[in-house]
Amino acid sequence: MNVLTVDYTASDAPQRFVESLHQTGFGVLTNHPIAKAKVEAIYESWYQFFISDLKEQYLFDPKTQDGYFPPSVSEVAKGHSVKDIKEYFHIYPWGKMPEHLKRQTLEYYDLANTLAEELLGWVEQYTPSDIAQHYSQSLPSMIKDSEGTLLRVLHYPPMTGNEEPGAIRAAAHGDINLLTILPAANEPGLQVIAKDGSWFDVPCDFGNIIINIGDMLQEASRGYFPSTIHRVINPTGEKSETSRISLPLFLHPNPEVILSDNYTAGSYLDERLRELGVKT
Repeated sequence: MNVLTVDYTASDAPQRFVESLHQTGFGVLTNHPIAKAKVEAIYESWYQFFISDLKEQYLFDPKTQDGYFPPSVSEVAKGHSVKDIKEYFHIYPWGKMPEHLKRQTLEYYDLANTLAEELLGWVEQYTPSDIAQHYSQSLPSMIKDSEGTLLRVLHYPPMTGNEEPGAIRAAAHGDINLLTILPAANEPGLQVIAKDGSWFDVPCDFGNIIINIGDMLQEASRGYFPSTIHRVINPTGEKSETSRISLPLFLHPNPEVILSDNYTAGSYLDERLRELGVKT
């Protein structure tokens, strides 16, 4: 499975990047506009938050889905019965978050959104016309002023040896949204499934950004852009004693956006959150 690593500054970057998304559901960008040092600083700031007791003051709101989600309420991936080994914090510009992390985190949120909007334009530009005719509106306009785009700060804690049998850091799953923008994590572990069922490591050189298709874009493109199943496996050896921080931005359209004859973005999201057990 050939997930392409594309130089963002190259003249043929849009075409090569979109071709990788079509073929594999994933693409990797190097020389992109988001500085590695900025990502590193956010990883360190949020790591300190997760190892502190402060996180207990920001427990999530079941209705609005913002705030801190402890390991006890971590997601169970669709089709699985064991919780993932992780804790995380959901960030929306309107939501709760620690005041001392707000400026740094929202600055990143805006940068990642700007990049994501540009990449959606690339996707639309290189969507075949017979597929693009099914889009209810331009892809970038689907996210204009959206309050649903989610920045999730994930902490995968060190392994203890007492994990529930069969549990891994993130069980095989597809994302719900249009695109996911993911700076390469501070530790490896992300894998994607190939058409023959085998698993491949996603290129994760620190400083690169990984982008993958979500289920909503798969729905809107009639499957032309596949929402490929991926997972985060447990580390072994010395790596098992190390935390892993991850910073995915899940790009969500406005809820009234029509994805297909079967779904709006809002109805699709509600259905999936109920499947995950995080919404009743």
